[in-house]
Amino acid sequence: MDQSERKRLVAREALAHVEDGMALGVGTGSTVDFFIDALGEHPYRKLCLVSSSERSTARLGGLGLDVTELSAVGDVDLYIDGADEATQHLHLIKGGGGALTREKIVAGAARRFICIVDDSKLVGRLGKFPLPVEVIPMARSFVARQLVKLGGQPVWRRDFVTDNGNQIIDVRNLEIARPVEMETRINQIPGVVTVGLFAHRGADMLLVGTDRGVEAVT
Repeated sequence: MDQSERKRLVAREALAHVEDGMALGVGTGSTVDFFIDALGEHPYRKLCLVSSSERSTARLGGLGLDVTELSAVGDVDLYIDGADEATQHLHLIKGGGGALTREKIVAGAARRFICIVDDSKLVGRLGKFPLPVEVIPMARSFVARQLVKLGGQPVWRRDFVTDNGNQIIDVRNLEIARPVEMETRINQIPGVVTVGLFAHRGADMLLVGTDRGVEAVT
């Protein structure tokens, strides 16, 4: 089973957790794209959809699914999203697609957060995937210098602007032995909008697509 099939498998498994009438948060990324496509095939009634990116909003709209602003919904019953890395402790790195801030907001508003990944994303320790940090443009150089002090190698993601009008720094070779502590330290740097570490609010469940089927981590 190739990676795409594992992604499709785990995305369809996530549908089992969606119920009629839910306020459902929809994330961003290649695995979530499979989830959105599968969602469009099911006639859920009175489903209120909240999206974490313009990309996902456009994909949902293309399937005839309406998206509601989070501010009009309040709490989200369930949030489905992917990750660039995930651990058995349900800590995540997200933001490879640049939607980390909106993803973190929707995750924070969600009563339950299910992360869907294929098994290539499961790691023993976070940090092999470059850690995205969204920054306001004037702070980019300053934030980069602070990230060097934390032991990372910051790289500006050129020619990319987030849905919020900000920039992304990808931090390579950062030791993330204590994800909660690292998330706090980076978020406290002036000019940082948010960091793609989801440790304070990690996933409640991890669904992992493997050659053997879908495995759940809670």
